[in-house]
Amino acid sequence: MQDIRQALMGDEIILGDGAFGTMLQAQGLPPGVMPEQWNVDNPSAVQAVHRAYLEVGSQFVTTNTFGGNRLRLESVGLGGRVVELVRLGVELAREVVDGRAWVAGGIGPTGHLMEPYGTLSVAVAEEAYAEQAAALVEAGADFILIETMNDIEEACAAVRAAKKVSALPVFCTFAFNARGRTMMGLRPEDAARRVEEAGGEAVGANCGEGPQAVAAALQGMRGATKLPLIAQANAGVPKVGEHAQAVWDVSPEQMAEHVLNFISLGARIVGGCCGTGPGHIAAIAKALGRDADCRY
Repeated sequence: MQDIRQALMGDEIILGDGAFGTMLQAQGLPPGVMPEQWNVDNPSAVQAVHRAYLEVGSQFVTTNTFGGNRLRLESVGLGGRVVELVRLGVELAREVVDGRAWVAGGIGPTGHLMEPYGTLSVAVAEEAYAEQAAALVEAGADFILIETMNDIEEACAAVRAAKKVSALPVFCTFAFNARGRTMMGLRPEDAARRVEEAGGEAVGANCGEGPQAVAAALQGMRGATKLPLIAQANAGVPKVGEHAQAVWDVSPEQMAEHVLNFISLGARIVGGCCGTGPGHIAAIAKALGRDADCRY
């Protein structure tokens, strides 16, 4: 299996996976339970998500480690289990893909505000991210995917930390609203420039306020960086349906059309985020003319 860096040197569009947390919730993940806890308590459910994406054509699956940093895990009494939970997250993914796809080591925000808006310093953030990234690398992740960032200082701390502990590729994506800003007011072009300066090897948008927000972010980023662009949108913005369940309004076929637009805007790595599932990835694969058994 070729290195993902090599794949990005050509013209190929790389298809990733979709949502993870909402997939686990559909399998019964209780409110308030960290998804990473299921790496220990319900590994079959975690692997079922990876397997579902692999079977419809995902070229990489993302580990169930989004919240696996010490600062976030401490909030639920799991701060001392970072290495265990992260290692298991990688091992579960690797067992499923069995060399047929890359394993992206997922890293998300700490859940704390950075100075001066909050109390989290850059040094403490880097330390927490370095611990998580090192565990991902040691367990066998193929690259690091930093996701759903809002604060550029936190994002760059995560990129630098990952680069310090490994030579693996490091990618970083941000969550934008319909006005083209993150929750902290960051603009796409500034995010792209700073990630490139910090040593990131791909940058883009995920989550946020649906496909339109991702498209706007790509328009801002493509003129600001030479890095490959990533686009993994939510299936729209959720509405409350029956039994207080979230209902997402972008169908698989609609998402596939959005992804073709993302590609026209320069995206090289595509997939989905909250509210998307294997059906969305299958529709994207079909739109790309892909056979699920032909990933490379």
